[in-house]
Amino acid sequence: MSHSVLRQEFADLIDPEAPVEQLGTGFTFTEGPLWHPRDQFLLFSDMPADVRRRWDERGGVREVMRPANKCNGMTYDANLGLIVCEHATSSLIRERDGGREVLASHFEGKELNSPNDVCVRSDGSIYFSDPWYGRMPVYGVERPRQLGFQGVYRVPPQGGEPQLVVDRHLFDQPNGLCFSPDEQQLYVNDTVKALIRVFDVRPDGSLGPDRVFASGIRSELEAGVPDGMKCDSAGNVWVTAPGGVWVYSRGGALLGKVRVPEMVANLHWGKSDWRTLFMCATHSVYTVRTRIGPRVEPFMRAGGSVATSRSVAASAPPPRPEPTGTNGDLRLDPSRCALIIQDMQNDVLSEGGAFASSGSPQHAREQNVVDNIRRLAEACRARGVMVIHVWFLVEPGAPGFTLNAPLFEGVVDSNALVRGTWGGQPVSGLEPQAGDLVVEKIRMCAFEGSKLETVLRAGGRDTIIDTGAWTNMSIEHTARTGADKGYFVVVPEDCCSTMNADWHRASVQYAMQNVAVVTKSSEVIAALR
Repeated sequence: MSHSVLRQEFADLIDPEAPVEQLGTGFTFTEGPLWHPRDQFLLFSDMPADVRRRWDERGGVREVMRPANKCNGMTYDANLGLIVCEHATSSLIRERDGGREVLASHFEGKELNSPNDVCVRSDGSIYFSDPWYGRMPVYGVERPRQLGFQGVYRVPPQGGEPQLVVDRHLFDQPNGLCFSPDEQQLYVNDTVKALIRVFDVRPDGSLGPDRVFASGIRSELEAGVPDGMKCDSAGNVWVTAPGGVWVYSRGGALLGKVRVPEMVANLHWGKSDWRTLFMCATHSVYTVRTRIGPRVEPFMRAGGSVATSRSVAASAPPPRPEPTGTNGDLRLDPSRCALIIQDMQNDVLSEGGAFASSGSPQHAREQNVVDNIRRLAEACRARGVMVIHVWFLVEPGAPGFTLNAPLFEGVVDSNALVRGTWGGQPVSGLEPQAGDLVVEKIRMCAFEGSKLETVLRAGGRDTIIDTGAWTNMSIEHTARTGADKGYFVVVPEDCCSTMNADWHRASVQYAMQNVAVVTKSSEVIAALR
């Protein structure tokens, strides 16, 4: 079935024709999908049947626990301890090394309702929702409630009494919750009110004032409610909803809808590249391939896991790539790399552009820079490298743009790189493709004042392939800053150009030798094994 594209950005996240495949069926009501990053298997629960199951490529679906205390949402802590919301016991528990630890069961001396969904912050604190679905028939054990409200709680890193982090009467039935990629926001949905609220997260883990992020998540024509919810690496919010999964931008715009044959209750990304979305949908589990992966959760960095080596950045500085054999070739892990294409815009290096008289178009032709970057980008996309276009853009009239340097004065004097103009658009052949990301800046360095580092960290990328224009300005500044920030920087010099060959050589043969590996595009492609 075709998915619903409401805004063109949706097609950057998932192919509108991506097939939805049934992984298994015949269950009662599936919930709590969770991917193990090291051992490559999916856990999911079947609450009414009181069973926990797992799936992997080799063994398919099998039971791993019965009874399972009518478990619902699950996640891992940073050490791969399994954290489980149990409806039957009204407890949040952790399973590790065959043991069972109760993390939360009471608040102010009264039993919790029934912990429902859970997520872990990088500081080790645990947040969970507590509606009362687990005290209803079928989905839990029918019994009276002791609390008179449904809250959201935080368990501190050191443990102890759960902390109520929202007004106790704010939610009717709080359900799915997830952090933004930078953990500065926490999203919580309300199943009954059919909306999502977003809170600022303070440094101490408490929550600031909330606002309604999205509302009206309901339909008279299709089954589905806000339930499970996840953020992707770019900060978009994916939430179960009528007809499948609805996807919202960071700004709250509804981008599109993933269509699923059954009502979806929860979702989670998995497999080795974190591009398979698993969806627990009533009697079945479905999968669909996406063009983006999840926000990096602490457990995805688990030492020795697939997530560490192939999907997210390790907490330690990345090792310098080792040569293979005797030929000295680099070896780069595509899942840790990001290709940055900087300032490849008409005003910068096209004939007729604002800076054409600088010699930039001629040197770009000498370097064959557009075709070289295009070929490198195609190879990177094929291998799972994140591709990021960084554009220098000013608003008409350049409001808020400081004229503290001749380069910036030249931008204003030439009326260059203005949003919406031909000069600000990418050169022909280097337009963003599906799945690429775009970052905007108003300085030479791609990091300065932009969201680049947030995107890199969220995607688990610690190796930068730095390309574009101009070599001795934007490319060199980004390489220097990237090195200072702890990134491993690779500069394929045939994918860079500037005003003339002398300036180019001076940059790549001297300054950048101290902050990056300077090489050729063919060697980078060969290194992405």
